[in-house]
Parts: sequence; C-alpha cells; structure tokens
Amino acid sequence: MPKHFVCSEKEKENVLSNYSATTKEMPKIAITDAALTNLKVKLGDMIRIERKDALTGKTNFYRVVADE
Repeated sequence: MPKHFVCSEKEKENVLSNYSATTKEMPKIAITDAALTNLKVKLGDMIRIERKDALTGKTNFYRVVADE
C-alpha cells in the first residue's frame, strides 16, 4: 500500500495554489478508508499519497478527506 501522510496547512495551501483549485474541486478520500486507520484525520484534511514510479522514483497524489 502506498504511504499516506496528513498535509500541514501550509502544504495544503501550496497544493491548492499550484492547482488553482479549492478543496471541493480536489479528489476525495473517505474518512473510513482503511489507509487512514492509523492517521488522525478530520473532514477537510488533505492527504498526500506517495506512490513509487518507475520513471521518476516517486509521485505524489493528493486527496481531501470527506465523509463519502
């Protein structure tokens, strides 16, 4: 399973700025997702998912915690 991290508020602001997006426009991850079990998350938190990539070594994906 890829590594999941809770983003700081500063990182969250930077991601939203870089993508010219709001939290409502970002992809979602359910608060009940098994990958978040050991993380202390709340609705609206941003999660950084680090996946291994053969070409770049590592790629980050971002999701916003939702109650879906």
